[in-house]
Amino acid sequence: MNPSTRNTIAWILQGLLALAFIGFGGYGLLHAAANMPQMASMGLPGWFAYLISGAELLGGIGLLLLRTVRPAALGLIIIMLGAVYLHATKIPGGLANGIPALVLLALLLVVVLLRSRTDVRPV
Repeated sequence: MNPSTRNTIAWILQGLLALAFIGFGGYGLLHAAANMPQMASMGLPGWFAYLISGAELLGGIGLLLLRTVRPAALGLIIIMLGAVYLHATKIPGGLANGIPALVLLALLLVVVLLRSRTDVRPV
């Protein structure tokens, strides 16, 4: 894949993922107080609702800035791994309801791969 195509695909994915995470994070922050009992029912502290929502919002913004794409994507991968785990173990409906988290996880992994440095320069 030539660098121009790779860059275009990366930007499209980053834009779509940024929209998703900014939306999820913003919505989560607006409704975090209502989500606190759900967090507690899963054995997590209630303030995790604010932490996760804030991290999703900041991660979504980070996907739009070229210098922070990889750290933002890696942080969001950690959040999505947690979401997949919770869907598989604690949330009613199981992993079938966690398919959006799996899709987001896969797309974040693609972004990390597309934004990895593949050119090796001699020292």
